[in-house]
Amino acid sequence: MSVTALRPVAEGQDFTPTRIVVDPVTPLIGAEISGVDLRQPLDAETIAEIRQAINKWRVVFFRDQDISNEQLKAFGRTFGPLTPAHPISEGLDDHPEIWERKVDEYRVRRTENDTGPPSARPPRDYKGWHIDITFVANPNSYSLLHGTEIPAYGGDTLFANLIAAYDGLTPKIQRLIDDLQAVHQTSSYDAGGGARKPRKDGRSTGPFVSLHPLVRVHPETGEKLLFLNPGTTTHIVGLKERESQALLDLLYGELTRPEYAVRFRWSPKALVVWDNQAVAHAGPIDYAHFNLGRTVRRITVAGELPVGPDGFKSQALEGPLFNVLG
Repeated sequence: MSVTALRPVAEGQDFTPTRIVVDPVTPLIGAEISGVDLRQPLDAETIAEIRQAINKWRVVFFRDQDISNEQLKAFGRTFGPLTPAHPISEGLDDHPEIWERKVDEYRVRRTENDTGPPSARPPRDYKGWHIDITFVANPNSYSLLHGTEIPAYGGDTLFANLIAAYDGLTPKIQRLIDDLQAVHQTSSYDAGGGARKPRKDGRSTGPFVSLHPLVRVHPETGEKLLFLNPGTTTHIVGLKERESQALLDLLYGELTRPEYAVRFRWSPKALVVWDNQAVAHAGPIDYAHFNLGRTVRRITVAGELPVGPDGFKSQALEGPLFNVLG
């Protein structure tokens, strides 16, 4: 049985879909959508219902979508203009919007973090949790990930509801962080390690550094959410280093609480769409423990400058904005 009224899109709002079937996975985040064939053009009503489902459940899952790269991009464009594949890494030669990721690339990162020598500061990725591309001042609004090679087991992805994470804080902590800003910058992981190769399209390869509100107001729903990235957030402006690190650790702990998360078990040709303005994710979460093939392809939709509760708007400190393809 499908359930569609467990949690409103925003206070006082809800919707009952008629063009799609929505099956929630948890009370706070995640729903499977069926009754849609993404090989076919979608009408405006169906697109609107999908967007409403994303606003409500933050991340949605489509099964058995045997779509081409062109069909993937066409679906992505229903959410807005597409960006290049990544601010630093280039996409496929014939599809510059598509970023292809293979499991070996993730395994190297986990090995470096888990087996490297101790240092004064622990690894900042918190086992891979991150928001996409926050080292630029205008990170993407939506991310779409299509599984083109999926193993029989393993390779799951976790998604966390950043609005629920903020709501779970006490009012005193919320007031403390509402007007703070944090610096986000490229890491060696984002840069691919080592020297950056020049891009074929002539775009800058960074470095990228941006100043973001620690709490973001969602541009569509008006809800407040934690906006920090374990992968790229370096410090909170205006605090001493130990104060900044202690507060970030507290907030990271809140962000990664299991009750705010959903775990997605991939299947061949599955497609995931999440609101990158309200969701952090980690995956594949077990890549250090299996040697099976896993390939996914991602596209991203252009976003706007995040805004905090006090009106502060994100700023680029170094590097250009993440502009759409020309």
